[in-house]
Amino acid sequence: GYDIFSLRSRIHSIFSKTSPTPLSQLRLPIEAEINSHPLLPSDWAYPYTQLRGKTGAISTMAKSSSTASPSSSSSSASAATSDYLVNLVWIGAILYGVGIFLSNAYAIRLQAIEEFGPVIHEFDPYFNWRATQYLYEHGAKKFFTWFDHMVWYPLGRPVGTTIYPGMQFTAVFLKRYVFGDNMSLNDVCCYIPAWFGVIATFLVGCIAYEASLPVNSGGTIFGVLLDAARGKYSGTEAMTGGSLKRVFGLSSPSVECALFSMGFMAVLPAHLMRSVGGGYDNESVAVTAMTLTFYLWMRSLRSGEKYSYLFGILTGVAYFYMVAAWGGYIFVLNLIGAHAAFLVLLGRFSDKVYLSYTLFYVVGTALAIQVPVVGWSPLKSLEQLPACAVFLGYQILQYCEIKRKRNKLSRKEAWMLRVQVSLAALVAVSLVVMLVTPKSYFGPISSRVRGLFVPHTKTGNPLVDSVAEHQAASQQAYWQYLHILCFLAPMGLFILLFRFGDSSGFLFVYALTAYFFSHKMVRLVLLTAPIASSLGGIAVGRIVSWSVAVLLGEDVVEEEKSDSKKKSNGSEKPKSDVKKKKDKKSSSSSKDSLAGITAIKDGFMEASKSTEGKIVKAIAAVIMLGSLYMQASTFKTYSWKISAGLSNPSIILKGQTREGNIIKVDDYREAYWWLRDNTPEDARIMAWWDYGYQITGIANRTTIADGNTWNHEHIALLGKALTGSVEEGYQIARHLADYVLIWGGGGGDDLAKSPHLARIANSVYRDHCPGDVTCRAFGFVDRKGTPSAMMERSFLYNLHSHRLKPGVMADPNKFEAVYRSKYGKVRIYKILGVSRKSKKWVEENRECDAGGWFCPGKYPPGLKEILDKKKDFAQLEDFNRGASDEEYQKQYFENLNNPQLAKQRAAVKEKEERKESKPSVSNDEKPAKARTLSEEEKIQIYSTWEDTEDTTLMWEIVNRNSVDDLERWLQADPGAAWLRSADGRGPMWWAFESKNQDIVTILMKLGVPHTDRDKNGHTPVDLLKE
Repeated sequence: GYDIFSLRSRIHSIFSKTSPTPLSQLRLPIEAEINSHPLLPSDWAYPYTQLRGKTGAISTMAKSSSTASPSSSSSSASAATSDYLVNLVWIGAILYGVGIFLSNAYAIRLQAIEEFGPVIHEFDPYFNWRATQYLYEHGAKKFFTWFDHMVWYPLGRPVGTTIYPGMQFTAVFLKRYVFGDNMSLNDVCCYIPAWFGVIATFLVGCIAYEASLPVNSGGTIFGVLLDAARGKYSGTEAMTGGSLKRVFGLSSPSVECALFSMGFMAVLPAHLMRSVGGGYDNESVAVTAMTLTFYLWMRSLRSGEKYSYLFGILTGVAYFYMVAAWGGYIFVLNLIGAHAAFLVLLGRFSDKVYLSYTLFYVVGTALAIQVPVVGWSPLKSLEQLPACAVFLGYQILQYCEIKRKRNKLSRKEAWMLRVQVSLAALVAVSLVVMLVTPKSYFGPISSRVRGLFVPHTKTGNPLVDSVAEHQAASQQAYWQYLHILCFLAPMGLFILLFRFGDSSGFLFVYALTAYFFSHKMVRLVLLTAPIASSLGGIAVGRIVSWSVAVLLGEDVVEEEKSDSKKKSNGSEKPKSDVKKKKDKKSSSSSKDSLAGITAIKDGFMEASKSTEGKIVKAIAAVIMLGSLYMQASTFKTYSWKISAGLSNPSIILKGQTREGNIIKVDDYREAYWWLRDNTPEDARIMAWWDYGYQITGIANRTTIADGNTWNHEHIALLGKALTGSVEEGYQIARHLADYVLIWGGGGGDDLAKSPHLARIANSVYRDHCPGDVTCRAFGFVDRKGTPSAMMERSFLYNLHSHRLKPGVMADPNKFEAVYRSKYGKVRIYKILGVSRKSKKWVEENRECDAGGWFCPGKYPPGLKEILDKKKDFAQLEDFNRGASDEEYQKQYFENLNNPQLAKQRAAVKEKEERKESKPSVSNDEKPAKARTLSEEEKIQIYSTWEDTEDTTLMWEIVNRNSVDDLERWLQADPGAAWLRSADGRGPMWWAFESKNQDIVTILMKLGVPHTDRDKNGHTPVDLLKE
């Protein structure tokens, strides 16, 4: 509350007083008073050192007379005014930059709304929109007891207890208490991603600022590791960096790092893909909640503040909002837990770290279990127990620390105590685990989480494997979503290692974790947006700050101050230092090992102060600033271009006519509007689960399944109906639906997705693709789009290609085509002969619990014959069900690991089915035997030596001793026994080589010789001898 002149008077008054207190004891409070003042001029050290010299306390700092002359005071006042103006310009430039970046963050996210209007995008956002509507109209109490019978027919879904409601409550709050009648609920939902994208941008800047503060980045990772190895704790003072310029409470270059981090996050495609206007999805709010949680966690660890750990309480509250918003809260919980454990490994455990994590975990967990969809999973789920383990470990460590300090234990005694207490705790925890495990207390690891630790498409769950977002991220994907940050972020991480502290160490853990998980699943590239922006901003911020300081000549001043500080510190030898001589001697060897590096550094610093050094630095600064400017311009242009593509809502497409005119294809919404306006309110719509959310959200009609995918067996039943035969599909559909909606028009339509549908169906109904767990027999046989026999006779193919392909027509006795969209993207059929009995039975046989709101439905009796054939899918990690399906999983992985073999097996089966489908054989006749090759055909095949897909497949079958596969192949094509590769070898050679007697016998029965020679003159028998 005082200006620089009152500060000057105050310090002078301290020295003018006569007091027995030695001046050396007043040094620290005086320096703190001076350094904390925002308007301190650069030459303030001059009169201060004079006074210190006069007293004789530190004689080496005396440079002139004991009192300041009038001219000196005038010079100081002038310098203060000059510095004040410079600081105003500096803070003005910072505020201008923040405004520009935040406005860019908002504008780039509004492209979709500006072009297409306030339209909700994609699939999942329509469920979020419908849930928000319900919450707004009925209130929170009814929302949490909402059992929706319009979805997952006939089972229904308890929406209130299976949804992360944070975003819905946020939208309703904004509508009711902020915008009121000035904005519709739909518009609020469309704008929320953009608003929260701006907030996330600002919070990323706060994260970078916290990580770059001198008090949080004064050490190096190597120094910390060295201290940890020596059993020495680097306290707050050791981790504090040099005193840098402070302006209005802000630190430089921390502010520059924050500013450029905002600039990156503002337009980064990795964040834009989940925060464009209209993308009303959980991640749009959750990323903001995540960055807020991370910032508050880092803030709770700030060095130099006694009570900063209280921010741990706010971290728990922010984490609660994250839990309510998105299932990805597990990542946030475990990441903070991992950082807490990392600090222990670095020897950085302290009362502050203990209190910060304990407050976070207790408050956050206590609030998280209040979210219905979460419940007690933080204490039961294997995915969340690691953070709980860290919490328990912290209690053990703190107990041991209290005992150590109270009893003044030596290092060895302290370690013995820790080991004893840890072993006792481990025994106690083991007993508890043994008691509760048989009672199915612990929940399994989900397929999606398990998929992060195995290669894509190998989770064992075909439903999870069918989702494109679960693919592993490629280098191209990283460049597409991170662009220049692919280079700048690692540079920032490198800088971080030399500007290390408790808070900044969090970014190190975050970077490694985010990269690992995003590499496993491309969808999780979203998690890299905050950390990549922060690290990139730190790199650019420090480069720009240094470059500007060089060009303004400020870096020399800082160095001189630093030198004077070092000299002053070196000249003082308080009594406390004498007591530490032993410690210094013990560490002298480590200092000597760094003496060479220190000498090089000092030499470089001295050279940089010369005239030539200043010129070189100035040139380097100009080059770096110019290069960064050009790269920034390229990055901004690229991001706006990518944003234009991300801003296209999938429900509305852009097209081009033959005349070159750009048109908007709105087929999907028009089809849903047709259902809303032309079908009964209780109409049930059968469609693949992708479109369920849009049908209920726009058409307000009942659907069979949607993107929640909570019931694997129910989706498998839907897949069986769509990919089974027309008759089989019809018999299922007539008991469940009134209409069938098909996506057509090419691209990612239903026919393109159908192989996945068949695979999911077969995971539960094993008779769907017998002997072919991955249903390779269902699909296209060539690039021309020729369907396999199984696809050709399917329910889906007949409705999809009705009157579009020669000879394909939907059965008029079963289906009536009632709607075709303008551009052919959607077709709707009315199901004839719907079972009204089944529909009525479903409505009358819902069983409600004691509360009266939880009323799940049942399948109608008409589906009993089909349902009896199902086998509930057992995931690899679901140990509580006591069920396993090892044979299915084994074949599933074999087919995925060797798709060519699975494809050939499917081809063999395809040939068999096409023969069986010929009408020449009556039901009473026996199946035709395999045809017999003529001698001419045998000679022709046997004399052709070439490497083909067939010879490769034959080698694999023989080498694997797959007798059944070989017999099926020879049944369909007996000529395969006479194949020979380019080296003259064939199945007989390979059978002898692998010692497969059964295959040798089969081939000999067909007349394949075993005495002929290959290209090198070897007979099959020769290979056996080898």
